Amino acid sequence: MSLRFLLPTLLLALTVQSAAAHERRALDHSDYERWKAVSDQQISADGRWAVWREAPDTIGDGHVLAARTAGDDHYLIPRGDNPAFAGDFVVALVHPPYDSTRQAKVDERPRDEMPGDSLVVLNLRDGSRTAFGPVQSFRVPEDGAAVVAILLDEETETTRDSTAAEAPHDKSDGKQLVLYLPDEDQRFTFQSVVDYRLSEDGNWLVYTAESKNGEADGAYSVATASGERTALASGEGFYRRLTLSQDGSRAAFVSNAADFASEAPVFSLYAGRNGAVAGRVNMGGATGVPMGWAVSEHGSLRFSDSGNRLYFGTAPAPQPEVEDTRPDDEKVAVDIWSWTDKELMTVQLVNRQRDLERSHLAVLHLDSGLVVQLGDESIDDVDYVDHGDAPVVFGDDEMAYMPESSWDTPRARDVYAIDVETGTRTLVGERIRAGYTASPDGTHIAWWDGEELVWKIGSWSSNPASTIVASISPPDGIRFENELHDSPAIPGSNGSIGWTDDGLWFLFYDRYDIWAAQPRGRTWNVTGGAGREAGVRYRYVRLDRDADTVDLSQPMLLSTFNGADKSAGFASATIAGRQATITPLLTADKRFSTPIKAANSDEMLLTRQSYRESPDLWVTDSDLGNWNRLSNANPQQSEYLWGTAGLVNWTSTDGEELSGILYRPEGFDHTQKYPMMVYFYERATDGLHSYHAPAPGRSVINRTFYTSRGYLVFVPDIPYKVGYPGESAMNAVMPGVTALVDQGFVDRDRIGVQGHSWGGYQIAYMVTRTNLFAAAEAGAPVSNMFSAYGGIRWQTGLSRAFQYERTQSRIGGTVWEKPLRYIENSPLFWLDKVETPLLIMHNDNDGHVPWYQGIELFIGLRRLGKASWLINYNGEPHWPLPYWKRVDWTTRMQQFFDHYLMDAPAPAWLAEGLPAVKKGKDWGFEPATDTN
Repeated sequence: MSLRFLLPTLLLALTVQSAAAHERRALDHSDYERWKAVSDQQISADGRWAVWREAPDTIGDGHVLAARTAGDDHYLIPRGDNPAFAGDFVVALVHPPYDSTRQAKVDERPRDEMPGDSLVVLNLRDGSRTAFGPVQSFRVPEDGAAVVAILLDEETETTRDSTAAEAPHDKSDGKQLVLYLPDEDQRFTFQSVVDYRLSEDGNWLVYTAESKNGEADGAYSVATASGERTALASGEGFYRRLTLSQDGSRAAFVSNAADFASEAPVFSLYAGRNGAVAGRVNMGGATGVPMGWAVSEHGSLRFSDSGNRLYFGTAPAPQPEVEDTRPDDEKVAVDIWSWTDKELMTVQLVNRQRDLERSHLAVLHLDSGLVVQLGDESIDDVDYVDHGDAPVVFGDDEMAYMPESSWDTPRARDVYAIDVETGTRTLVGERIRAGYTASPDGTHIAWWDGEELVWKIGSWSSNPASTIVASISPPDGIRFENELHDSPAIPGSNGSIGWTDDGLWFLFYDRYDIWAAQPRGRTWNVTGGAGREAGVRYRYVRLDRDADTVDLSQPMLLSTFNGADKSAGFASATIAGRQATITPLLTADKRFSTPIKAANSDEMLLTRQSYRESPDLWVTDSDLGNWNRLSNANPQQSEYLWGTAGLVNWTSTDGEELSGILYRPEGFDHTQKYPMMVYFYERATDGLHSYHAPAPGRSVINRTFYTSRGYLVFVPDIPYKVGYPGESAMNAVMPGVTALVDQGFVDRDRIGVQGHSWGGYQIAYMVTRTNLFAAAEAGAPVSNMFSAYGGIRWQTGLSRAFQYERTQSRIGGTVWEKPLRYIENSPLFWLDKVETPLLIMHNDNDGHVPWYQGIELFIGLRRLGKASWLINYNGEPHWPLPYWKRVDWTTRMQQFFDHYLMDAPAPAWLAEGLPAVKKGKDWGFEPATDTN
């Protein structure tokens, strides 16, 4: 395999080299801003150019780079973002300099005076650039034609006749839209635009307009070659849900213009050919539309790929609001929780706006004008087949199973085939608790049955008695379920690929191999068991992103992953009859992204990474024989101490052979003793070759940061026994730690442990069972499984009961069935055993774990006189999200562990606390005052 590194001279100019390569230093918190991540990568249709973005984490300026995939030509767009190809051009937003935006915030400038985005159109032929600004958004055709639609961030000003009656609805002035043809350097400008779309081929632009005086209101189509505009519909009102057919010839939208003067205007559906007036759809003869229902303002519109059908939403028609004449102090706001509710009140409140805007699927047959209702209040989740052109769609009915979702998961549903011509429903599968995949013609669906541990294929007929469900059972010695499943929930599958082009075979995975099944139950191991024999996981790589099916007559690109040494790569599979020939293409101690293939050539774009190799962008060919490196996002890494990562193995207390990752500092010497951090969640060793860019974590330690500063970092895998989650963690982690201590290079007195959420719970449990750790941090921990069982996940409104009965918390029963398990696994009841200094982070807006769990833990420790601290980032959710709050948290955590494991001076916040009267004025980072 030959490797050629494209290193543009401009990138060299951006590289900051250290004065001497050997004088590397440890990372500190000021270094985060230097690291950039590669994102938004695309390859041109002919494979000759690649474009991508390199940007730091939140703070600082990024840039867009465009480079030839073979050659040295390259261009840089400073502060660029969201790049896209448009013919021989690259289009990108350009953000204002970070420093100028920050200063504007410091100066408290109003929003309309803040620095805004601009847009650059870069000519790849000669490097010339055309700029637009200020810009709100832009679009280019999906097929990459040289057409750009640009919505400027400037309102079209209109005036309303002062003698006219006040508008019955709030209206706004739209903005200016520019249609730009870069090949001709030609521009067309349109006013008062609020929404716009380009057809996939770039031949049509459609947009909706709105103005306060109503004069500009309407929907319009524009032939992009000439800029000629046609009104699809006009008149005062709102125009929403603009969409185009795949070939771009038709447009559709909804509008209330025909009823705008009423107190509660009803929306109508409009559809027509671009370049002509759109027709208002007559709902009078609709099939199955309930009385009092109308076209929904909120339902999305979608053409079938053929353009012969238009799917839209219906809902009860809006009603005029009844005026409430009571003063505010006489109004009552109250929630009534009822045991008969299908969903908890908290779930209803979280979803209230969504439910108010809920719509139900209907279809318009454009050739005949027939409208058919497909969904209703029991079926509002509908899946299209063959991009909407099949005789049926499939609908899910969850109503009967909604109450049990508070304690059981995944939620079950009954699945129906719905005839798009008549709306007739046929039950295909009952109590399905996983996703399903329809065959191309819609005659079959396949789903995983975790209770029976088999795949099932339902074959439906208009005669319900003829509907057949076949079970796809594994042969002896093979398991189709997730073999690492270790929770009380029903096991999941290993995933699926979908159907073959001809609809004869459904393709799915076991742990290692690819299988095929026919609707009547016949199976075939596509990869011939080669994956299981070698311990290598084969997975299909879908190179055609528009393809929903698989052509078995064509070679298949497979990704590979070795579960033993964590190496990864690619292979090709050629199938003749039912015999697959698998040819290895590449295996390396790396981690690869999913390749992005050029539409009209063999070039593929992907990233690769390892613990020491930043995930840069590479281009290769279809056989992965020649590799050309395009990006060099983080050359400054050579200035820093880094470290290495490797697998370690040990035997658990339960006698199970386990693995973990040990990260060693730069220049590791096994004859020396090092402080060690232990971090865990569940299983992590598959990420051995992942790169960990220095960054302020929102919850957990950055492994690279700690190894750079002289720590070992140990990340063990944990298998679980149902009913014993805390004990499972102890039995897996502690033997791993002691095995490393026994090797002589770990300082037994300087071991810390850290984790968040589920990891935080396990740490809170472990410090009640062992005094080995010199310091511990538990983020967002559950401390009392009794109160947590009865709590709410406030982000979703869901009861937390399902977590204990079925999923991650792994108790496997209710508090009434297994009270002792809840006591045994709750750290709160064993806090008198704690001797380890414990740092807790739990935020008051946590929507996952109620923050009173952290409070219960802290209050108990404080009552017992145990060294403990609780940090709460006001208003933050499960983790602190803003950059500077993450830096704050990362700094405090480092100071905490450095004090206990490195003998660093205690900061003031750790030694003395931080009184409320100093909040926002003093952060307590400085060393504590010596009172001795």
